Amino acid sequence: MNAYPKYKTIAFEYVTQIPEDWDLLPNIAIFEERNEKGHIHEELLSVTIGKGVIKQSELNKKDSSNPDKSNYKLVEIGDIVYSMRFRQGASGYSNYKGLVSNACTVLKPKMKINPKFFHYQYRLPFYQNYAERYSYGIADGQKPLRWQDFKRMYAFVPPLETQNQIVTYLEEKEKQIKQFVKKKNRIVDLTENQLNSLVFGKNKYTDFKDWKDLFNTSWKIEKAKWVFSERNIKNHPSERLLASTQDRGLVFKDEIEENYVTATQTDGLKLVCKNDFVISLRSFEGGIELSEVQGITSPAYNIFYLKKEFNDIKNLKYYYKYLFKSNQFIGLLNTVVSGIREGKNISFKDFRELYIPIPDKKTIDKIYKLHLKLIDSKALIKKENELSKKLLTSLIENIIIGKMKVPNTYNSKKDTISIAAESVNTYNTP
Repeated sequence: MNAYPKYKTIAFEYVTQIPEDWDLLPNIAIFEERNEKGHIHEELLSVTIGKGVIKQSELNKKDSSNPDKSNYKLVEIGDIVYSMRFRQGASGYSNYKGLVSNACTVLKPKMKINPKFFHYQYRLPFYQNYAERYSYGIADGQKPLRWQDFKRMYAFVPPLETQNQIVTYLEEKEKQIKQFVKKKNRIVDLTENQLNSLVFGKNKYTDFKDWKDLFNTSWKIEKAKWVFSERNIKNHPSERLLASTQDRGLVFKDEIEENYVTATQTDGLKLVCKNDFVISLRSFEGGIELSEVQGITSPAYNIFYLKKEFNDIKNLKYYYKYLFKSNQFIGLLNTVVSGIREGKNISFKDFRELYIPIPDKKTIDKIYKLHLKLIDSKALIKKENELSKKLLTSLIENIIIGKMKVPNTYNSKKDTISIAAESVNTYNTP
């Protein structure tokens, strides 16, 4: 892509020049705060770091908000919303009408703009750094960016037609990235399907009357209590805290972005050793996890490991890793304890009475090879995704600050334009 024909110099810390027909305006010239409350029947929305503004129902979690929503703020389609984690990327354009927490700030366009252009601008790293000087509070990462401070910050404002062309172009690029990621993920899905088939040792799962009928008839079937032992060790406060995730298994809590509640007293937490299996409070949804790390976790979790004679069978743990995450096994877990969804955990006492297959060496070896292939595929995809994200962010920044000009072949979309209540004239640069 080429640069714009002419530029003008501006007094701005992060960018020294912009295209000649662009403006640098304070946010108060572009937006006004929407602070409408009392719309208690609207759907709840969440402002996320990764996806911007989404429906709270998409987070796959229960509505944990205050039942009294009279103090929640209304969001209209086309508004920009940001939370206290603005500097981490928690902001975005809203495709929905709904409600957000009173701690969020809702921005209503007050001039002729394409709000999605500002969605891209406000989520850029340089703009989040810019917001640092206007944010203040107690906790790092939770310093609120109040409207009275945000409105004094400046933003780039190209002509409306240019905004529309930029948004059209960037949306197309994001779509291409998503298609690329989806295509790569098919490789993972295929490998996981192969693993699931091997776990049961059969090509078909039809005509079975019992859990044991799912497996290869030549395999030995034992109660779990003869294969596994429980681990219930506490008082290891020096170990690192672990968090249980459904997509990544057991991970160190200090290495993830999610806000998990941290225990103030660690003496009562349970020790998890490497290669232990962990039953979490959400195992009825996501199965049982094999831990690749050692640390401490909630005393409500139940931990067990392979008895020596079975642990001596090379790579057997990987067979159970995938068995315990299969939909069929999760279905079995849901029959173990009534009322699980009300918060009752699956105990080792419940688990130990389940029948567990012991596969042949050939099956174990095949599963281990596919396991290695899956690990390699995921690592490669993660690396490619991170590189794609980095390249996309760089592209977005160069376009948003006017360093690169979008090709004229990208026609604007007019369905995202906000009509001004009043036009804006001139403002001094910061």
